[in-house]
Amino acid sequence: MRIAFMSVPVDDQEKALGFYTGILGFSKMADFPMGAFRWLTVVSPEGSEGMELVLEPMDFPPSRIHQKALFDAGIPVTAFVSKDIQAEYAKLKGRGVMFRGEPVNAGPILTVLFEDGCGNLINLVQPT
Repeated sequence: MRIAFMSVPVDDQEKALGFYTGILGFSKMADFPMGAFRWLTVVSPEGSEGMELVLEPMDFPPSRIHQKALFDAGIPVTAFVSKDIQAEYAKLKGRGVMFRGEPVNAGPILTVLFEDGCGNLINLVQPT
C-alpha cells in the first residue's frame, strides 16, 4: 500500500491552481469535471513519483469552519520539504508569497509558515 493523493482544501480551485502552479512551480497533473467541481491535482517537480496534491473544493460547510480554525490558530494543513529553505523562502517571497516570519531552527528542522491564498497555512521545512 502507498499514499498516492493528499488533499488540500481550497476555497477556489482556479485560484489554487494559479498559486500552486504559477507561484510554487508545481505542474497540473489531472483536471476533469466531477459534478459541480473538478478533480484537480498538481505535482511537484521535486516530489515523489506518483504523489499528487488534490486541490479539494470545500463544498461541505463544516470544512470551511475547520479550515478557518486551523488558519486562525496558526496550524498548517500540510508541510512541503525544501533542500534549501533560505533560497526557497527568498524566491517565494519575491513572488509575493505571504510568510509568517522567517525560517527558524526548530531542532531537527528549519521551518517557516506561509499562506497559500486559499485559506491554508503550509509549513515549509528543511531537515537539519
